[in-house]
This record gives sequence, C-alpha cells and structure tokens, in this order.
Amino acid sequence: MEKASFKLGELNSFSRLVPDTDRFIIMHTFKEAVVSSRIEGARTNIEEALSEEKDIDPKMRDDWQKVNNYVKAMNSALAKLNKLPLSNRLIKNTHKVLLSGARGDHKTPGEFRDSQNWIGGVSLADAIFVPPTHTELPDLLADFEKFLNNPEIKIPHLIRIAIAHYQFETIHPFLDGNGRIGRLLITLYLVSNGILEKPLLYLSDFFEKHKSLYYDNLTVVREKNDLTQWLKFFLVGVMTTAENAVNTLNQIIKLKSDTETNHILEMGRRSKHARQMIWLLFL
Repeated sequence: MEKASFKLGELNSFSRLVPDTDRFIIMHTFKEAVVSSRIEGARTNIEEALSEEKDIDPKMRDDWQKVNNYVKAMNSALAKLNKLPLSNRLIKNTHKVLLSGARGDHKTPGEFRDSQNWIGGVSLADAIFVPPTHTELPDLLADFEKFLNNPEIKIPHLIRIAIAHYQFETIHPFLDGNGRIGRLLITLYLVSNGILEKPLLYLSDFFEKHKSLYYDNLTVVREKNDLTQWLKFFLVGVMTTAENAVNTLNQIIKLKSDTETNHILEMGRRSKHARQMIWLLFL
C-alpha cells in the first residue's frame, strides 16, 4: 500500500515536467485503449488506432472503432467529472459513448441490462460465472454508488477503488463493455478524488499480462469471500504500472535534454530553428 501510494505521488510529480503533458496523455490513452480492447478480443495496434478510418482495412474497422470509442469514452467521462460526481449516471453516459457505432451497438448502449448475462460458455448451464439477476441491479448499483462516494467509510482510496472494481465486475451491469468500463473506472476514480492530477495510470496492460491471475483473484473473492489476495494483486498492479509510467516520462525528459544539450547547441545560427523542430517532435 505504501509503495503503491509513493509511486502514484512520484507519477504526479513527473507529469508536471513533461514537455507537453496533454499530448503525452493522448498517446497514453490510445495505448490503454488498444490494450484494454485487446483483452476483449480486438486486434488493433497503436499505429492503426491513430490512423483515420478511411485508411483502415474494412475487415479491421470494427476493432478500430472499438479502440477509438474507448478513447472518446475516457475523454467524455473526464470532461463530465467537472459537472457530475463519479456515479451511475456518469457510468451510463460513458458506456453509451463506448458502444456507439461499434459491434456492441445493439447491446443497449448507456442502459443497464434488463436480462440475465453470463461469462464463458454458450449458455447459463456451462457458464464460468453468472452475475446477479437483472432484478437485483437497482439495489446493487445504488449500494455501489454509495460506496464510491461515502466519506464515512474510512478506508484508503486505493483500497476503495480496488473493492469497487471487484464489485462492478461482479455485478456486470451491462450486456457488453463491462470489462472496459470497469478498467476506465479505476482511472476516473483516481482523478475525481485528486489522487492523480492527470489521467496517467491505466491498469489494462498489467491485467492483460497477468490475465489468469486477474480472473483467479476476482473468483477467490466471489467464492471464498476473501479480498486479501485481490487487494495485494491490485496494489502490485498500481505500483508496477505507476513505476513504468514514471520511467517512460523520465526517458522522454532525458531524451529532450540530451538532444538539446548534445546536438542543438552545436548548430550555431541554425540552433533556433532546430530547437523549434525538436519541440514539435516532442509535441
């Protein structure tokens, strides 16, 4: 817990030193969108995600749409945080953007499900996990929203969002897109509560690399009512992901400094134009 919190603080500090934080965030968000959508079966890479739709192979446009919708959903949710708390309303709005025009468009975008769903298998009979019935959703989601925002529950923010992520994935309130929304929820919570100044922490890469452990730890909570291993796994994910982000930011800053010191200063009268060009490259 202490290490994870320290790494988040370090990430906040480094984010203030990047030449163009907003541009870095855009690239970071696209990377997250690619990885998070990959967990759900999409096969778009970062180069394709940044391309225009007309340049994408028609066979790959559904996956391209899924990734770009993820980016739009994140940006939309972050903008709405200025007016709305992190709530079921905001989650539904974000879900509507996420599934708009993509393969999940027929899965009631922006609306909680009104039928039973399941994970794995071809039917309820052989499903790996069956979420609560849709008739229970109003009470469960009301409790979920209260838990997210109740100041009387005195637990650290990282513990709260770890539990909330488990709750959301277990409730599985939508017919499609639950995994992506649940992962977005982590970043939104950290930003909305001032833990992060910028949306720079995304756990999808960690979850994908350790997919079996991710699912196994969630299952242990459901079957044995034991949160301990899930919380440890989540905190290691936060610590590792924040550390990797800090290293990336540090490399960007070092590359810019080395380029200016070792190359531009030697260019004499051309150094002004060279500095402008390098700055544009870092943008």
